[in-house]
Amino acid sequence: MANSSQARKRARQSENRRQRNAGARSQMRTSIKKAKRAVLAGDKEQATELFKAAEPVIDAAVGKGLLHKNTAARTKSRLNASIRALA
Repeated sequence: MANSSQARKRARQSENRRQRNAGARSQMRTSIKKAKRAVLAGDKEQATELFKAAEPVIDAAVGKGLLHKNTAARTKSRLNASIRALA
């Protein structure tokens, strides 16, 4: 347990950030899963719309430090490639 006032404050800050990050991470993962489900269903129009909705959520996660920029780029690229593969 934290002994100093600074350590107690850091523990409070860390917990607040952890909860905020968990919510943002969950929102990001959900948006990606929705787009992947649409791809698996073969619905190109819906998959495209969901990808357009997921893209800014992924970029926001990068801005908040939840994802590395290359990880986000790779995720968006693979998702977009799977959508384009639907003929």
